[in-house]
Amino acid sequence: MARRTPTSSPIDLVTPARPVAIELVGGRGHYQRVIAAVLAAETSVWIGTANLKELMIEDHRAAPGRRRQVGKVAYRSILAALAELAARGVELRVLHADRPSRPFVAERAQHPGLAVGLALRQCPRVHWKIVVVDGALLYLGSANWTGAGLGARGSGRRNFELGVVTDDGPLLDQVQGLYDRVWRGGECAGCKLRDLCPKPLDLVEGAPLPPPPPSSPKPKPSPPKRAKAATSRSRRARGGA
Repeated sequence: MARRTPTSSPIDLVTPARPVAIELVGGRGHYQRVIAAVLAAETSVWIGTANLKELMIEDHRAAPGRRRQVGKVAYRSILAALAELAARGVELRVLHADRPSRPFVAERAQHPGLAVGLALRQCPRVHWKIVVVDGALLYLGSANWTGAGLGARGSGRRNFELGVVTDDGPLLDQVQGLYDRVWRGGECAGCKLRDLCPKPLDLVEGAPLPPPPPSSPKPKPSPPKRAKAATSRSRRARGGA
C-alpha cells in the first residue's frame, strides 16, 4: 500500500519498495519501444505530457503504383496512425499542460475522426510523461509527446531522454488510477492555479462534478386557506382526525 499523510492528496505518495521488472529505454529506444507499442494498440492509449507537438513516424507502407527507393525512408504524422486506431475503436486520451503546437492542431484537423476519437484535456500542472497502452504496457520517463522526445528523429537531433517500460500489474493500476483522477478533475477543487486554468477539468463535460455545498433548508410556504379547508373536509369525510 502507498504511504500518505492524512491531509495529503492521493497523488502525494511513496510506495513500499518491491521487485519490479523494467526495461530501460534511452534516445531512439523511445521510438522503437514506446511508439511501436502505441501503433500496435488494440484497446486504449493514454498519454500524459507537458508539451504536445506534431510527431513524425516512419512510413513503411508501400505507395500504390510507386516503387520504393532503396535506402530512402518516408515519414507521416502519427496523428494519421492515431486516426486509424480511433477508427478501429481504440480509446485515445492525451492529458497535457501546454497548448498543442500549431502543426499538431493543423494536422489533427486533417483527420475528422480525431475530433471525437482523440480526447484532449489540459491541466497546467501536468509535468509527468506517461504512455499506457492497452492497460498492459507502461512508459514512465522524461520524454514529452514531441518529435525530439518520442518521434523518429535522427540521433543527432533528438533529445537525450531516459525512461522505463514495464508490464507490472500493480504499477499499471496505480499509475492509471492517478492519471484518471487528474483527467476527471479530482484535483481541481484544491488547486491553487485554478484561476489561471483555461478550463478546469471538473467543469469539462463528462467529468464528475464536485457535490454542491450544503444549504439551509428553506421553509415551505403555507398553503392557501381555501386549500387547508378542503383538506380538513376530506379528512372528516374519511373519518380522520
